[in-house]
Amino acid sequence: MDTIKKTGLRDFYILWSTQSLSQLGSAMTAFALTLWLYNTTGSALSTAALTICTYAPYVVMSIFAGALSDKFDKKKTMLVCDAFAAVCTIVVLVLYKTDTLSIWHLYLINVITGLMNTVQQPASEVAYTMIIPKEYYQKTGGLQSLSRSIISIGNPVISAAVYGFAGLDAVIAVDLMTFAIAFITLALFIRVPKITAASENEGNVLVLAKEGLVYLKSNPLILNVILFMSGVNLISSAFNATLPAYIIPNPRGGDSVLGVVTSFSGVAMVVGSLIATNMPKPKDRVKVIYLSMLFSLSTENFILAFTRVPVIWCIAQFLGWIFVPVMSTNQNVIMRNSVPANLQGRVFACRNTLQFFTIPIGLLIGGFMVDDICEPFMAVRSGIWSLLFGSGKGSGAALMLFILGVAGVTMCLIFGNRLSKYHYSD
Repeated sequence: MDTIKKTGLRDFYILWSTQSLSQLGSAMTAFALTLWLYNTTGSALSTAALTICTYAPYVVMSIFAGALSDKFDKKKTMLVCDAFAAVCTIVVLVLYKTDTLSIWHLYLINVITGLMNTVQQPASEVAYTMIIPKEYYQKTGGLQSLSRSIISIGNPVISAAVYGFAGLDAVIAVDLMTFAIAFITLALFIRVPKITAASENEGNVLVLAKEGLVYLKSNPLILNVILFMSGVNLISSAFNATLPAYIIPNPRGGDSVLGVVTSFSGVAMVVGSLIATNMPKPKDRVKVIYLSMLFSLSTENFILAFTRVPVIWCIAQFLGWIFVPVMSTNQNVIMRNSVPANLQGRVFACRNTLQFFTIPIGLLIGGFMVDDICEPFMAVRSGIWSLLFGSGKGSGAALMLFILGVAGVTMCLIFGNRLSKYHYSD
């Protein structure tokens, strides 16, 4: 910890900025592939399946990956996982340039990159813990949210522009360039302090994974916050599967409009990140988490469902995302302060499994509901249904957004009573 005090936030700033740049490149490729796939298939479910293939291995293997992360050097783990992910991106580029890229290629490659993210993410979390002085947890958490926000703004707009003017191969080239910068910086210029030998774990991976679950079970405050967020992620992922099917076929929508609307979630998160970075220490972080998500889920879905104006879609995205950084920052502070560093890999990985297992489920439900339930339903409806949700392709997605709004508010109210029993102030 003495090394951390001497360097202050220097290593954090270097690692955070270069990793954020690489994340922007990766996000651009993911967005461009979504456009390519939807324009190829016209199916909300097929595009949702692309993300499902990324999250499914992430959810299933996270518990074991966290245990592995605790056994090995964090910096080397991050480098190896990033290198594998870059190789997968190169494979996509080769397939695309040779006109052999198929949908199943993307699904398989996303499964592989999902596995790499499964190991890399908990190692990265612990690495940040080891280079950040404790008194800066809230500030750095806000800055990490800020970078994610800027990525959310720039990614869809830049990706749609590059994809439209230069093609998928140009987007991938940008991705690989940003990866190289981040990889070289981490390898040569960042020193991640090692956890002391007394706290290193040499046990069986299954035993270590169980320890993470046992820790969460013995800490009901953390566990209930995680379960609440799993419900939020269920609604949010179904929304993510629905939004392209709502905006792209809309007469006032399209690929570029989807990019602009999506970027407003990033604008909101920049504002929210600045709030999270500079806000005073809350009296109760659990209450902040709950109220933030209640506001998000009770605004965006309803506004989008009942409007046909792109400007209002942007406003809806802004309202739905402005308090997300506040939520994530407060959850991260609770986790970093509560979980010992030598347990964080497996505990954070267990958190990932419990909190994110609903994402592939939500994506599947969202895509299925739009394609097979809501769109066919709206195709034979008129009158009040058309007045509320419009007509033609995309009206079923509008109906689905309304359903998600009702489901989100209901879920928050149910969990609100449960979370009211817990308080956290550091």
